[in-house]
Amino acid sequence: MTPAQHKIQEWRVNPVRFVNDNFHLDPDPWQVDVLSDFGNQDWSKLRQSLQACVGPGKSAVLSWCGWNFLSCYGEVGNHPKGAAVSVTERNLKDNLWPEYAKWQSRSPYLMEAFQWTKERIFAKDHPETWFISARSFNKDADAEAQGRTLSGLHSKYVLVQLDESGEIPPAVLKAGEQAMSETDCKVARIQQAGNPSSLSGILYIAATQLAHLWKVYRITGDPDDPKRSRRIDIEWAREQIKQYGRDNPWVMYSILGLFPPSSINSLLGPDDVRKAMERSIKADKYDFTQKRLGIDVAFEGDDTTVIFPRQGLASFQFVIMKNARSQDIAARVMAAKKNFGSEMELIDDTGGWSKGVSDFLSQAGVATTPINFSGKAIDPRYYNIRAEMWWNMCEWVKAGGCLPNDEQLLKELCAPTYALLNGKILLEDKKQIKKRLGFSPDRADALALTFALPDMPASIGFMLPGAQNVGKMLCDYDPYN
Repeated sequence: MTPAQHKIQEWRVNPVRFVNDNFHLDPDPWQVDVLSDFGNQDWSKLRQSLQACVGPGKSAVLSWCGWNFLSCYGEVGNHPKGAAVSVTERNLKDNLWPEYAKWQSRSPYLMEAFQWTKERIFAKDHPETWFISARSFNKDADAEAQGRTLSGLHSKYVLVQLDESGEIPPAVLKAGEQAMSETDCKVARIQQAGNPSSLSGILYIAATQLAHLWKVYRITGDPDDPKRSRRIDIEWAREQIKQYGRDNPWVMYSILGLFPPSSINSLLGPDDVRKAMERSIKADKYDFTQKRLGIDVAFEGDDTTVIFPRQGLASFQFVIMKNARSQDIAARVMAAKKNFGSEMELIDDTGGWSKGVSDFLSQAGVATTPINFSGKAIDPRYYNIRAEMWWNMCEWVKAGGCLPNDEQLLKELCAPTYALLNGKILLEDKKQIKKRLGFSPDRADALALTFALPDMPASIGFMLPGAQNVGKMLCDYDPYN
């Protein structure tokens, strides 16, 4: 046996050593558990489910296992084959797939032996038969079509990986399970990883009715757990648990790695937002409704002030101001009101930090409508007005609303989750969203402010001096340009 063959055999039974040798790091304790089980040769067929808090390094461990699988399995005439899927095609391209490239770049061996592309990772010596491919599925397709997502994995050595699997429907696993059940399949590994925020996807099913088939790993940021992820700031975790409690749905799934009693869901998906950003709309579909400005005033130094115009189904290019004084913000609002012809200016009055702006506007004869995000909702289904206006905004997006094309706005609109508290819809806390995104969702909050009150018809004949074409604005018109 050559030294190289001996090393590969060692890596096959000891993936932790594979990570040590190739990437020069020591995995977290929970990652050691996942890697050790992946290399356990007593289990020819293994299903691993990583039920994870937010941000512990689950995509990293999936990529390590994938590289180990490509490097250490197979035989003459039977090469390893694998497929990776995520909840959306974009999620796969933005998370797990770049993770593969990141770790390959740290290993001279992997760089020499394999080729990474946007759609496949393959052995340079056998590009057609030795690979892991990136795949996607259509959420709107029927179960049979979704079940074909993982078809074609016929080999003695099969790997299936499903990232962010909390919302992936069971039908997607169909072909992967079939590959595992084939009589000539010698080694099969199915891995999934996701946040336990939904009670309908395959992550929840693996932890409940199919628990006898899956090896489930609960990955937590719990300060009291000795195997907690070291990538979750322990003081931040303690602060969140103290503030919201261990039974808070957001704390349960994002910090503790636990399924909440009821499902937590995203208000909007990226596909919904992109459709709204690509949508064109004729003026006669919205010019009969009231023009509004949503004004979100910066609270902290790294936040931004945003002025967002909307009229009915059309929203327009927004203004962003950083480190602006109250009088400067007021002056910009006045300019927007004059050019856009807005009839209502709704300003975030939570905490009172927008009072200076409102005072300057009042002196100029503009009466703003203050909105306290924690105030009582009009509809009793919502916990507060913040949840109500965000919900109405998201319904507007799905119902044909037109959005400016802005990547950060997309991230902000897709970020919040909601849960039920005492039977009412509660939106995820803004501080939690900011912590996860790395920035405050100011753009989305400014747009949401325009939904704090029900839409109304435009006032006939309303026009400020200098305003032109009130009620006739086009989607690509920028009133601040």
